[in-house]
Amino acid sequence: MSALRLNGPLLAGLVLLAVLGLALGETALDAGGYLRALQPGTPEAQILWDIRAPRIAAAAAVGAALGLAGAVMQGLLRNPLADPGVLGVSAGAGLGAALAISAGLAALPGGVEAAALAAALATGALLTGLAARFREPETLILFGVALSAFAGALTSLIFNLSPSPIATSEILAWLLGSVANRDWGDLARAAPPMLAGAGLCLYAARGLLMLTLGEEAAALSGLPMARLRAAAVAGAALLTGAAVAMAGIIGFVGLAAPHLVRAAAGADPARTLTPSALAGAALLVGADLAGRLIPTDQELKLGVVTALFGAPLFALIAWRAARSWRG
Repeated sequence: MSALRLNGPLLAGLVLLAVLGLALGETALDAGGYLRALQPGTPEAQILWDIRAPRIAAAAAVGAALGLAGAVMQGLLRNPLADPGVLGVSAGAGLGAALAISAGLAALPGGVEAAALAAALATGALLTGLAARFREPETLILFGVALSAFAGALTSLIFNLSPSPIATSEILAWLLGSVANRDWGDLARAAPPMLAGAGLCLYAARGLLMLTLGEEAAALSGLPMARLRAAAVAGAALLTGAAVAMAGIIGFVGLAAPHLVRAAAGADPARTLTPSALAGAALLVGADLAGRLIPTDQELKLGVVTALFGAPLFALIAWRAARSWRG
């Protein structure tokens, strides 16, 4: 399938979900309200352009980052179960955020997000060095699992030793994931690392197809595979760290988005990158809209919604894949 035939419907679906996200919410607006929203300074304009629009944009950016990172990781590691969290970057960013909240940095604008991104970058730098030294994907996976377990243990230790129940509640709420109360300034701060990560992933894309042929064939291709592998890891780490810094830990998007498009994109992992980003953005915008509209006393956290809907969706994908393997 051509890129336009695949990406066009995904982009159209994303735009439709974004329009629904603007139109629907806790505060109902009539036709006159939408017209008043076109006038700057009105309450309706604040609801649409200062509250709903940046929230939708944040969900789309985070979903695209996770979808792209997941596609790169699955291509690099040649493992359909790989996702952005497999390298431990998500857990590292969560640890950084937990440390910042327990230290009282939540009172500073952007303090928690900066700490989460810094921890993610530190984890990503370590993994990039490992990727440049070791060619075997299993080695990188094992190091990632170890880092994830260690960061998770340290985060649990912060919960265990936290003297303040308020800080514990704030850490838990942040780790569950949300794009509520995000503004255009948050998007501006997240844009540079996301764009840098996307650029590194696109640079590394030419090596992903060679890796499907095996390490020996990739080494004989003449491509700078060590550099491309390090770029892929660094790009995925930047994307994941920026996404976690903005929205907390969001599961299943980076795992499911590449699977949703792989059958149409073909065998080349590089061709799944853009569709995976669009699918991830659409998934997260839809999940955030569902979290806002499901009638509960408290709005569901975004990470909870993605897990509730993502786990059955991925089970369906796995079931269909198992049937195709047996056939």
